[in-house]
Amino acid sequence: MKFKIRKGDIVEVISGREKDKGERGEVIKVYRDKERVAVQGINLRKKHQGQIQTQGRTMTPGIIEFEGPVHISNVMLVCPSCDQPTRVGIQREDGEAHRVCKRCDAVID
Repeated sequence: MKFKIRKGDIVEVISGREKDKGERGEVIKVYRDKERVAVQGINLRKKHQGQIQTQGRTMTPGIIEFEGPVHISNVMLVCPSCDQPTRVGIQREDGEAHRVCKRCDAVID
């Protein structure tokens, strides 16, 4: 399945956790098999990491904070030209496909 949201896009959370709703962030990673995306600064999780030893180096223990994945249907792409969350359409020209903003018809990539 092809997704219209890619790594590096700015997205806005439209549903989900109350404190994350309405927040914007950059997509860090797209998990295609699980239909989820990791967004910078959204859905922060804490992990208590013990001391581990790998390849002769020891990683320091402590509490690690990382972004948990969010379902792709809970985020909406923010158009760079109109700065609004928008649906994305596909427009084909000369054999190439481009993503298009449904609000202002601007080409996204």
